[in-house]
Amino acid sequence: MTRFLDVVLALIGLVVGLPVLLVLVIVGWLDTGSPIFRQERVGRHRRPFTLVKFRTMKPGTASRATHLTDAEAITRFGRFLRHTKLDELPQLWNVLKGEMSLVGPRPCLPVQEELIAARDARGVFAVRPGITGLAQVQGVDMSDPERLAELDQEMIRSLTLRDYFRYLFLTVTGKGAGDRVRPSS
Repeated sequence: MTRFLDVVLALIGLVVGLPVLLVLVIVGWLDTGSPIFRQERVGRHRRPFTLVKFRTMKPGTASRATHLTDAEAITRFGRFLRHTKLDELPQLWNVLKGEMSLVGPRPCLPVQEELIAARDARGVFAVRPGITGLAQVQGVDMSDPERLAELDQEMIRSLTLRDYFRYLFLTVTGKGAGDRVRPSS
């Protein structure tokens, strides 16, 4: 059932959001010269996939978890994208391809070994990663791997259709702290 909803809602999001996507691509091009960001992430059954997002950091910034990135690496337009969650819109393509779900555990980087181990122990990789989920609406990010894996497991075990729509609604309306970044030095 959730796969059907994922496909239908992702298609609607891409079609309805196309004008917004085009504007964001143009502004992103002016901001960084490279509006789309691709990064390898760990997916369902620990299979790697390429996540697509709008670029929020300066080109050439080291590929690492957001909470380990300095705040000055994020562009002004990137801060806006992150605050509004619009940087996540291109992931609707990942959802259509079946690599992600709208709701599920956020996909981690292959180098986040502590988080991968914690998720592995809890069976989190049995499901598709998502654009949003319980941890995101509660403001828990990847800087606390054990807590994140616990919330991911809890969400997977108890996810209802009502929760699915609630997490989407809370994300779209701006609930959740998003990923933390290190303060500028």
